[in-house]
Amino acid sequence: MNHISLRQSLFASVAIALGIGACQDHRMVPQVGFPAVVDALNPGTFLPPVLTNVNGVQVYNGGFGSAIAADPSDPAVFYMLTDRGPNIDGTASNSKVFAVPGFAPQIGKFRLINGQLTLEKVIELKNSTGGKLNGLPNPANQGGTGETALSVSGTNLGTSADGIDSEGLAIAPDGSFWVSDEYGPHIVRFDANGQTIERINPFGSGTGGRRIPLVFATRRANRGMEGLTITPDGKTLVGMMQFPLYNPSSAAISGSLVTRILTFDIATGATKQFVYLIERSTLQAVSEITAITNTTFLVLERDGEYGTEANKATLFKRVYKIDLSGATDISDPANGANGKLYGGKTVEELKTAAALQTNGIVPVSKSLVLDLATDVSPIYPHDKAEGMALLSPTLLAVSNDDDFGVTGTGTYVAKILPATNAVDKNRVYFITLKAAVK
Repeated sequence: MNHISLRQSLFASVAIALGIGACQDHRMVPQVGFPAVVDALNPGTFLPPVLTNVNGVQVYNGGFGSAIAADPSDPAVFYMLTDRGPNIDGTASNSKVFAVPGFAPQIGKFRLINGQLTLEKVIELKNSTGGKLNGLPNPANQGGTGETALSVSGTNLGTSADGIDSEGLAIAPDGSFWVSDEYGPHIVRFDANGQTIERINPFGSGTGGRRIPLVFATRRANRGMEGLTITPDGKTLVGMMQFPLYNPSSAAISGSLVTRILTFDIATGATKQFVYLIERSTLQAVSEITAITNTTFLVLERDGEYGTEANKATLFKRVYKIDLSGATDISDPANGANGKLYGGKTVEELKTAAALQTNGIVPVSKSLVLDLATDVSPIYPHDKAEGMALLSPTLLAVSNDDDFGVTGTGTYVAKILPATNAVDKNRVYFITLKAAVK
């Protein structure tokens, strides 16, 4: 069997497994076959498969899955991003217990070989002078969330201006990386070796002097700029907030469906803001955004539940196509701390489509493209579908955050998937869409 027919056979097997029909419109590279599901936890010789052991619980060198980006020059290569590192909730209010406080958030370069994603290179994220970044919370007024970071022995680890909770990843035409996070929020540009070129946030505490609007500092802790993409022309970053901003407060926006999209002109620093309406206020909400064209995008919206056959009917992990064309730019020319007000209220306080319409605000249009709860067979088992890369108009890669194989509150325990009775690990699902998105 030649390479092309092998690739076609593999692609057809994806369609059969998902029950949604085959299509040959994907990256036509003879060396690459996209299987339905592939494990990404194959660290090779770069890092040990286990980072540490906490009271008999293994903390794996996973974590790659908060974002996935396809290499624009090599279709067999994918870059996958970790978040701030292995941590669990503490027993004290707003505390986190870090298993490896010195962990540097990182980008893994994976190559798809014979149906297996193999880790070729680890790019640790560094500050502008080459020092390693870490996952500790930022200081107050520099992106701080008010969280208390603790070691497994209970020591207060303090805060760090070099802390980043990396969540979104985009690759620029020159090969540099853009990363967004849940702290500041920050948008950081790294060179190909992971060293900071520019750090942008609402506070002016980054490098380069550029800022994003002040209103983004009201983000809910751990619900910051979860998604980031770059337009196909390479000119504009598009960032997605995971959840409605606490703007002006948590109580004031209770039940709100209004979250924000930020566009950032890379050359000029000019920004625009648009409203995205999440489906339910009880969701974990938006995990990722990826570009289709310069104005259309895919958005991944989800709950925090594990997938099982028993909860298939209520599981919520969906991909929507959105279009910024025709949506209202809600930017505040005065750059006030709460953004532009409508009748004395913030956009988040308007809460619903009806209230937005009353105030002359048109949100981005939105249509369902993929339902992971029903379009993947067997059931999508992971709680955190977080990364997404569009490989062609009909082929989508989706990655999960495996939390380094651990969970718990106060005490580390293995993160076991109910559907498989196995420890969660990074997996990439190559999914054939029912219809082309462009």
